[in-house]
Amino acid sequence: MSTTLRVFNYTKRYPWLSLAQLSCAIVSTLLVIVFPQVTRIIIDDVIGKEQHELLWPMVGLALLAFLGRDGLNSARIFLNNTFEQKVIFDLRSELYSKIQRLRLTWFDNKPTGDVMTRVAEDVTAMERVLIDGIEQGLVAVLQIGVIASVMFYMDAKLAAMSLLPIPFLVLGASLYTRTAHKRYQGVRKATSAMNSLLHDNIAGIRQIKAYTMEEAEHARFNKASDRLRQASLVVMRAWAMYNPSMTFLASTGLVLVLGFGGQAAIEGRIEPGALAAFVLMLQLFYDPVNRLHSLNQLIQSGRAAGERVFEILDTEDEPGMNDGATLGAVCGEIDFRNVGFSYTEKMPTLAGVSIKAEAGQTIALVGQTGAGKSTIINLLTRFYEYDSGEILIDGQVVSSLNKTSLREQIGYVTQESFLFNDTVRENLRIANREATDEAMWEALRIANATPFVKRLSDQLDTVVGERGVKLSVGEKQRISIARALLKNPPILLLDEATASVDTETERIIQEALERLMTSRTSIVIAHRLSTVRRADRIYVLDLGRVIEEGTHEELLALGGTYATLCETAFLDEKE
Repeated sequence: MSTTLRVFNYTKRYPWLSLAQLSCAIVSTLLVIVFPQVTRIIIDDVIGKEQHELLWPMVGLALLAFLGRDGLNSARIFLNNTFEQKVIFDLRSELYSKIQRLRLTWFDNKPTGDVMTRVAEDVTAMERVLIDGIEQGLVAVLQIGVIASVMFYMDAKLAAMSLLPIPFLVLGASLYTRTAHKRYQGVRKATSAMNSLLHDNIAGIRQIKAYTMEEAEHARFNKASDRLRQASLVVMRAWAMYNPSMTFLASTGLVLVLGFGGQAAIEGRIEPGALAAFVLMLQLFYDPVNRLHSLNQLIQSGRAAGERVFEILDTEDEPGMNDGATLGAVCGEIDFRNVGFSYTEKMPTLAGVSIKAEAGQTIALVGQTGAGKSTIINLLTRFYEYDSGEILIDGQVVSSLNKTSLREQIGYVTQESFLFNDTVRENLRIANREATDEAMWEALRIANATPFVKRLSDQLDTVVGERGVKLSVGEKQRISIARALLKNPPILLLDEATASVDTETERIIQEALERLMTSRTSIVIAHRLSTVRRADRIYVLDLGRVIEEGTHEELLALGGTYATLCETAFLDEKE
């Protein structure tokens, strides 16, 4: 289906607003023909036939017609904007909902700035298609039809003469439309590229300043901005040729009517007032024709933007969110059986990984960066789907479970603490919408976050800034840990949960986490010995494979990779 038609399909949700708008448009368009007819009567009858008593009644009639036309136009504009904003709200809401349902792999391949451009700017460009497409397009078409009918009624020969430029106007519009789409696509892509670069630079402003990259990044931004400038100029150059050409062709119709109509008036075949009325009608005919050319430009821009929006809407949802068996009460037994996975076809990330955690046990994953530790967690939560083998929770294959019920049973503290630009309270309530302030303070206490939260200006109501920028790394991590505590899940995943705090704070948090992990199944990823030494079982990974497993003492006695890690990476904590 055409992108433009898909946009207009959203209007079917509000038929009464559409009908009211259409009624106002029809009546206001009919009132347009009053003034030319009043002009004809004043010239031919009031002046030519000296029927002076008709002058002021005709003036009053013209004034009432203008008042009615503009009053109805005011109502139409109000209805139209109400109508369009409802539709745009629905479109934005649907787009955001769709983004929430997409796979993580989709986000892996899409710059954040590009996604933001589609939601903010591309939807706005589509909005212009709706507002101007319905408001200007509908009124213009109605006016053209009404005025054309009246002109043929007044003088069919002159009317036919005035329409001679129409085939050329249609041809010109067709040629412009045929090539315009590619030009507007170029503008939308250049806009997206510039916004993506801007987003990255703002997110990385500390690195830019730290490495004195201001001039280099400014040059990169200017390069992206120049590509947008060039793409916009291509559009404007084509418009600079197209619009005046169409206006000139429309003007030839007016000139033809003046010439042949003037000759007819000289020969007495048409009254001067009728000719004047016809010329006014012709101007009213070509005015909406010219508006349609401007509308064509907006439609082409909106079409290019709409394709980018519908590309998201047409993307397949993340499967399994609400399909499959529901994971009920969880004991917490986790079993990876010969699991294989690859982010790309060229290099496997996991190969034949088997890991077992009994209910209530804590298992630790250790290994060098890139060994596949975080991937194991991503597969358990079904952020990604494994390629081979099986993963089971309480004997149920996770790929057969719906993801919503699965993730509701899992608490997750990531290596990079992410806080929303909201209050401490709202960041905690993500885990439990029904949590009381008392429960929040208790979670903060266990996570050793109470002292610094109480020092904040508004305590729980303090806004933490974008990505928690107003807090230290350690403070953000402790709030993330409190959030997981507040969820109180049967399965707990800790991905470097204490990596960003100092040794003393890490010790206090570790004690709290050990209490939390009691009677829960926990998978812990850490580089600190104190984090993993008390685990029931430790799995050592290397290049996507489990190369050692056992308790801390068993692995030390083995004298293999784990023992080497303890002597190097964990040297500062070895006892």
